[in-house]
Amino acid sequence: MTPTLIFDCDGVLADTERDGHLPAFNQTFAEAGLPIHWSDEEYGNLLAIGGGKERLATVFTPVFVETAHLPTDPDEQKDLIARWHKAKTAHYTTMVADGVLPGRPGIARIVAEASAAGWGLAVASTSAEASVRAVLEHAVGDELATQFTVFAGDVVPAKKPAPDIYLLALRELGVHPEDVVVVEDSANGLRAALGAGLRTVVTVSSYTADEDFTGASLVVSSLGDLPDDPATVLDNPLGLDIDGQVALSHLDHLRTGSHSVR
Repeated sequence: MTPTLIFDCDGVLADTERDGHLPAFNQTFAEAGLPIHWSDEEYGNLLAIGGGKERLATVFTPVFVETAHLPTDPDEQKDLIARWHKAKTAHYTTMVADGVLPGRPGIARIVAEASAAGWGLAVASTSAEASVRAVLEHAVGDELATQFTVFAGDVVPAKKPAPDIYLLALRELGVHPEDVVVVEDSANGLRAALGAGLRTVVTVSSYTADEDFTGASLVVSSLGDLPDDPATVLDNPLGLDIDGQVALSHLDHLRTGSHSVR
């Protein structure tokens, strides 16, 4: 079987949440005339909810619906959420195109290594597909981005921490769990990958550093790029010899090693 590397998007390909998604949501609220402005702390709490549409749905409390004169009909609320989310995605992809959200250390390097070695490449994310593809192209370049299979947005009804998107990826890619290594940044993402039986490397991001990553095969500050952006090893249960950056050989060891996913 083809060894395969599957990335989450937000917080993995780029540290997008604080500097990308949050301001895009707030810009959408302002344009819609809504008295909402999510703070860093509020948005950090909302990240426990997988998916942008699902986070927008939290706005529809009975009190806020009444005071903001929002529709009470569930179908009308769903349509409004879809319009808000489309506007938010447009703001976000513009920021990505403008270079506001650079790829995280080691992403372009490890993707190039994996491509050259014949690995399959994929992204599994709860974000909208347009947002994911914009980040992917900016993080790894147009040529390498074309080699990725993207699973994103509403392709499964149950989002992370449910394992559904990874189970879908396994089916669609035609690979077995033992041939896959996942790169995630959050406890929700880790739970989703482990639920699908996948070995997982965690690269912590701005909102996730204090989360519980029990079960990860490796936890690092980033994949790392030497000499300017070295990786810091935070948890290394398999004792991999990592000196400043995670290499494809490390990921291959995780894939072929005799250990089992906890």
